[in-house]
Amino acid sequence: MIRTVLLGCLLTTSLWAQSRELDLQPSDNWVDSNIALNPGDTFDITATGQLQYTGAKTPPNGPSGLARGYAELIKNFPVNSAGRGALVGRIGDNAAARPFLIGAQYSCQAPVAGHLFVAINQSSMDQATGSYHVTIRRTAAAKAAATNVTVTPFPQTLLNSVPRRVTDPNGAPGDRVNFIIIGPEAQMKAALKAAGWVIVDRTQKEAVISGLLASLSKDAYVTLPMSELVLYGRPQDFGFAQADPLQVVASRHHFRLWKAPFDLDGQTVWIGTGTHDVGFDRDQRNNGITHKIDPDTDGERDYIRDSLIQTGLTTKTTYMTPVNPVTSARTATGGQFTSDGRTLIVYLKPASTAASQ
Repeated sequence: MIRTVLLGCLLTTSLWAQSRELDLQPSDNWVDSNIALNPGDTFDITATGQLQYTGAKTPPNGPSGLARGYAELIKNFPVNSAGRGALVGRIGDNAAARPFLIGAQYSCQAPVAGHLFVAINQSSMDQATGSYHVTIRRTAAAKAAATNVTVTPFPQTLLNSVPRRVTDPNGAPGDRVNFIIIGPEAQMKAALKAAGWVIVDRTQKEAVISGLLASLSKDAYVTLPMSELVLYGRPQDFGFAQADPLQVVASRHHFRLWKAPFDLDGQTVWIGTGTHDVGFDRDQRNNGITHKIDPDTDGERDYIRDSLIQTGLTTKTTYMTPVNPVTSARTATGGQFTSDGRTLIVYLKPASTAASQ
């Protein structure tokens, strides 16, 4: 049940408020609050009520959720760091929209436009009785003067100079270069952190799959070291990863970044290769175990774009196609992949513009 209350104008500015209430049941999935947020809008959420989970040896819990015990590490929730039964939210229904913990009370400024969705942090197998009563109040941002941020077009000749693929340490061709980020290192890291990406250590050895399987910890899988790949004669400068909400432990979004040996009008250029782990496979080089990637690598490229756009910290994204693009090949471990051959170009917002949001 959703109740809507539209409040009058506040003072003499363009600020106005909107309030909605809904009752959230344990059987509900993501529920659209029908609150449409714009960048800069403030939204405040309060929640009351209790849930009692079937088989739980604990008292009923409120919107803050239950403390996660060791036995629950094998479960996958929308917000894996939050407890079972917590109230969670997200902005928009894009696959890259990262859920966040709301709990009993929450206040935030929207970084991007989109409808506010709410849900209960639980697995599909969990059953409970009870409900939460959720009140959402949105305050529209004051209308700001338009800012005109221009970007330097990425020259086609510069794109053509970038190697199409990276190699393994022995020189075997590997993943294709499929995206480029333009901006200083600090802004690059800040944007990726805001998008839910975590830095992953690199290692010259193959990832220790046995340790992963022994722990069955989702967090352990996200931060599992990446093997080294080579571009411009050196291994990646950074590796980033992100786990799939409500997916099996073997599912991980990840990419590698190299600082390019050139810049764009004084801006740092980062060359990236992104793939989506969807399980485990046989390494055709040595019959060992390796990660199986989604052969449609364009999906991961576009996911990286969407995740960065969700932060509100990008100025522009576009696509370019180099000469002689790679559209079908095999990775260094033997996995087949396909692509439309385009390279994603992401321009980050200048620090002064991002800070003013």
